[in-house]
Amino acid sequence: MKVILFGASGMVGQGVLRACLEDPGVTEVIAVVRRPLGRSAEKLREVLHTDFTDLTAIAADLAGADACFYCLGVSSAGRSAAEYETITYTYTLAAAEVVAAGNPQVTFAYVSGEGTDSSEQGRTFWARVKGRTENALLAMDMRAYAFRPGWIQPVHGETSGTRAYRVFYRFTSWLYPLLRRVTPRYVTSTEHLGRAMIAAVRLEGAGPHLLHSRDITQLGA
Repeated sequence: MKVILFGASGMVGQGVLRACLEDPGVTEVIAVVRRPLGRSAEKLREVLHTDFTDLTAIAADLAGADACFYCLGVSSAGRSAAEYETITYTYTLAAAEVVAAGNPQVTFAYVSGEGTDSSEQGRTFWARVKGRTENALLAMDMRAYAFRPGWIQPVHGETSGTRAYRVFYRFTSWLYPLLRRVTPRYVTSTEHLGRAMIAAVRLEGAGPHLLHSRDITQLGA
């Protein structure tokens, strides 16, 4: 299985990369990154690229993939509406169009988020943009899945690039076992998320295409 990974340097992407490198069914991981990850593995290949609105220059590197795991994303806090929409919608669709070109059997797994607005009509801006992104992906000629995790617990040393998130996870990690028992609908982990993405490829387009935390945990168990 050839996998393309976007967002490998982020907390979620780190977990997904770990799952891919550990899974014997994944033979190659193409990580599309702006800067080197600073790690090496036999089946990991990095493709450096800076303009995520146009991926045609690296289309040959992405051709023939079995799956694309799209973990690139940012918080809307402190960003203009235009910037957030570009990163969340434009970047994602640009990647999907290149990956899916001539390859309707490819699986595109998109990390969205709990609270995403599929109607695109709600009051919350980020939720509308995420919803529009999901809807566009699900309408494309490929096997698309939208993952909507709530609380994601890093379990193998994954760290967020955002300092505020790192502090948050450092002081709340003890809550994960409790929350998983009390509110499993909203809690999952980086490990389950990575495994669930790989498992989604093996569904071959079947199953629900919107997966919440409980679905992610079950699929990635």
